[in-house]
Amino acid sequence: MVVRTYKFRLYPNEKQQKKLLQNFRICKEVYNSLLAESRKLWTTRRFDFNLLVKDMKITCPKYYSRAYSQVLQNVSDRLTKSFMNFFRRIKEKKSGKKLKVGFPRFKSRIISITYPQSGFRIIKGNRLYASKIGNLPVKLHRVMKGKIKTMTLKRNNANQWFAYFTCETEKKKTKHCFKKYVGIDVGIESFAVFSNGELIDNPKHLFKSEQKLKKFQRKLSRKKKKSNNRKIARIKVARQYNNIVNQRQDFLHKLSNKITKSYSFIAVENLTITNMVKNHCFAKHINDASWGTFIQMLSYKAVACGGQLVKVNPRGTTTNCSNCGSKQEMPLSTRIYDCPNCGLVLHRDVNSARNIFDYSRAGQARTYTPVDRFAHAFPFSRKVSKLEEAGTTRDEPSKATDAGSHAL
Repeated sequence: MVVRTYKFRLYPNEKQQKKLLQNFRICKEVYNSLLAESRKLWTTRRFDFNLLVKDMKITCPKYYSRAYSQVLQNVSDRLTKSFMNFFRRIKEKKSGKKLKVGFPRFKSRIISITYPQSGFRIIKGNRLYASKIGNLPVKLHRVMKGKIKTMTLKRNNANQWFAYFTCETEKKKTKHCFKKYVGIDVGIESFAVFSNGELIDNPKHLFKSEQKLKKFQRKLSRKKKKSNNRKIARIKVARQYNNIVNQRQDFLHKLSNKITKSYSFIAVENLTITNMVKNHCFAKHINDASWGTFIQMLSYKAVACGGQLVKVNPRGTTTNCSNCGSKQEMPLSTRIYDCPNCGLVLHRDVNSARNIFDYSRAGQARTYTPVDRFAHAFPFSRKVSKLEEAGTTRDEPSKATDAGSHAL
């Protein structure tokens, strides 16, 4: 089974928004009450929070009946899972892993509620019925495929409402239309560089909107705390951030969709981005590029298209020559790779992309996509690339180098 989530925009009126916020408050109180009750008994590792929810509804039926019963059961399920994860992390820490145990905390607010089985349905005319709330106007911009399992109503920081539908569909084995292979190196100067020499420019959405964002943030800082003007200014800042996020997501989805439909085998670096952002000089650029999200999109879209994505150890991809394998130091200021051994001259990112692709061929890949793993290597053919600009030598600048398996 394949699980997919569809996101749709909601436009509730003032009365419906009050009911939604009231449901959020009830769920927050139920969560905190269950957590306070379980603190006395958490060492037993056995919790039946649903019985506690029933007792709370009996003591104050008028208040808790304003929320759908299964929504409150979902709150107890969330707390149960948090305790299960807490005990799991204790075992992992005892086994030697360095991590924080993280005992469940009290919540100051809840921004989403979930209908796990029933209590909702889609009505013709772009209306969504939610129990205890009413008929909510919804923008159904696409058709959902599969059986709807759960629905989540959520509000973001800009006071925008969304409905998330989780659907299950049967897994279908698909075969990719093309037999093309490529290695991809992600970067800051160029967002992505392919092993065949193709470059994808970095859109830098955050830096393009930074001046407008600074303007809204300055206005927010001048407002009086806890005033209505400050709330309005905060919403403007949040909406500007959401616009940047939406632009970035749109770019990543379109690019990953194009790549996975064009290539059946994709090789990328297995980057540890959490360590890379510790460098304060590049953290802002790396977060704006969203390499981790891009590789994640490539992973599941490649499987859906019948392809394969391989992650390669990044060690030596920049310093090693993709033609002869010799090693030399490559500081970030040096943008052209000039091999003193074989005379290869090309852009450093293209050299890195070629190494990523060659390492995936040589069996140096570390991790694979979760499904459709291949037991044997692809039958790569040795062909001369037609892209002469992908790399030249110092001795023969007019002659194209043998790009080997980097041919389209």
